[in-house]
Amino acid sequence: MDLAAPIEEVKGIGPKTAEVLHKAGFFTLRDLLYHLPRDYDSFQNAQKIADLQPGQVTVKAKIEGITTRRMRRNLSLTEGTIRDQSGALRVLWFNQPYRAKQFDDKKEYYFSGNMQLAYGRYQIQNPSAVAAEDYDSSVADKLQPVYPMRGSIKSQDFKKFIKTLSAQISGVPDMIPNFAGRADALFNVHFPETLEAARAGREYLAVEELFSLLLAAKLNREENKKLKTHPITCDLEALKALIASLPFPLTNAQRRSTWEIIQDMSQDVPMNRLLQGDVGAGKTMVAALSAFVVAKAGLQTALMAPTEVLATQHAESLAKLFGNKLNIALLTGSTKHKPELKKHIKNGDVDLVIGTHALITDDTEFQNLGLAIIDEQHRFGVAQRQKLLSKAHTMPHLLSMTATPIPRSLQLTIFGDLAVSILDELPAGRQPIKTKIVSPVSTAQMWDSIEKELQAGHQVYYICKKIDDKGESELKSVQKEVKKIAHRFPDWSVEFLHGRMKPAEKDDVMTRFSQNQIQILVSTTVVEVGVNVPNATVMVIADADQYGLSQLHQLRGRVGRGSAASFCYLINSSTDAPTKRLREIEQSQDGFHLAEVDLQLRGPGEIYGSLQHGALDLRIATITDTKLVHRADALVKDFLKQKYNVLEYKELSDSIRKYQRLTTLN
Repeated sequence: MDLAAPIEEVKGIGPKTAEVLHKAGFFTLRDLLYHLPRDYDSFQNAQKIADLQPGQVTVKAKIEGITTRRMRRNLSLTEGTIRDQSGALRVLWFNQPYRAKQFDDKKEYYFSGNMQLAYGRYQIQNPSAVAAEDYDSSVADKLQPVYPMRGSIKSQDFKKFIKTLSAQISGVPDMIPNFAGRADALFNVHFPETLEAARAGREYLAVEELFSLLLAAKLNREENKKLKTHPITCDLEALKALIASLPFPLTNAQRRSTWEIIQDMSQDVPMNRLLQGDVGAGKTMVAALSAFVVAKAGLQTALMAPTEVLATQHAESLAKLFGNKLNIALLTGSTKHKPELKKHIKNGDVDLVIGTHALITDDTEFQNLGLAIIDEQHRFGVAQRQKLLSKAHTMPHLLSMTATPIPRSLQLTIFGDLAVSILDELPAGRQPIKTKIVSPVSTAQMWDSIEKELQAGHQVYYICKKIDDKGESELKSVQKEVKKIAHRFPDWSVEFLHGRMKPAEKDDVMTRFSQNQIQILVSTTVVEVGVNVPNATVMVIADADQYGLSQLHQLRGRVGRGSAASFCYLINSSTDAPTKRLREIEQSQDGFHLAEVDLQLRGPGEIYGSLQHGALDLRIATITDTKLVHRADALVKDFLKQKYNVLEYKELSDSIRKYQRLTTLN
């Protein structure tokens, strides 16, 4: 089987279906085969309703009388009665109104869920439901894969596609030398005889995935060692004098990180360091001190920020702090007298250039770029970073910065080729943010508290998961909530912000919010990395249980940046008991602790996804599974010991290329 073959080769996938699959991100047979089941159903133990006992149950029945009604604000209830020849049972779903259109009362379905006693009668709450006719009677007693829905493509659609490919799976070639079994692993994951067979198949594929990641990290490290750059000697006395002149003391973490960067830059191999720390931990100050060291050595620094508003804020705050000790310039799309400024940059008159994508336009030239700093580096693509590095005549040192705390276990594997500096202290004066979980039916006290903050002259963020109400989800949307909130608070300015807006529009909204022309900003998560608004004291996150801990912590960090007490309200999407994730963030302000918990609960996707827009794409493996990491690492060591040429294994080289580009300098 050629895994790179287009999906159009699968029987049953015509032009229209292919178009839908393309929109969902499926282009090749590999994409289909590596879309693995999230679970398995077994209907061989389906029981009659009359024989059911409380607990996990499976029933084959018809459904009747299904209705949906609005209970309280933001809460809907869809309920019906399932019936077989032996009896009837109530089923209900919260905030899933699409269930009312899902069923045909003439057909039978398998319903699986937890049966429990509530209000004097038994019921199944939020059961899964699958049409019985979708299962061939010859395999009804076997494990049935349940695939994650992608776009508008449902589990049953994927099942049909994979079944068509079943006879070809045996032809899938192994990807790693001396690691046979890939075809068997794929077959056992999609068509398992037992759960143990499915587990073993998934484990093989996880090791295969980790192998690509770890091999890429080791190859990166070796490639970076071959590069040469200008060693930068630090004028230590000048640096001490500058630090002494600052209006605030540096934290020990800032001092330590600055020294680590200075030591790296003194080498003739280019620095490749990641500076990570919580929002407000002082990464920009460390970057500026590094730029000062570079300037004293006669070289220039470029700091690229993701938005014009953030770049402007950096430039203004650093110019105020450094005075005439560092020549700082701002270069963005709206900078006036741009040709004149670019001339000064080219002549070497500017020590530190802070800007946006304007830094990487063809007509922006540096005389002697020695240090490239990328703020919130996950907001930039690989090509953009390479374009900035190419502005130097000799490979510059590279400092990447992120406000997303990365668990140590990830640092040792994914970022094995990167040096990492950690800012694990907050500057003096930062107050902890009071965090509270709120039920969607008990928000009155929260709104009263918000009104008091507004009356005190403070500002509010209100975060929604969705932009509009398209689709079946009942999650809050920006477009609907901004109207409700504007109606609730008519005396204050309420506006919205989301990712579909043009960059200039987003910058305008954030500028006006930072200037207190907008008091309540209803937004998607585009604000998780943004400007410093010390006057904002309230963060409300709707449907908070739908986010990972790291992202919730990032969003919470948008407030608490001034001297006033700040608050974060986490609104649950249902009346169910709060999840362990929400309880953790309610109780902890430590981003690194939360990142470790997030890694245990959700795997690396949330953490790394926010760093690299999903570039890690670990669909199968879990970094925290040290047993599998060790197995993969042993395979990598053997691969390197045998001196295999990666380029001779096309699929392997394609697999590691996406990882190799993440952190390599060249």
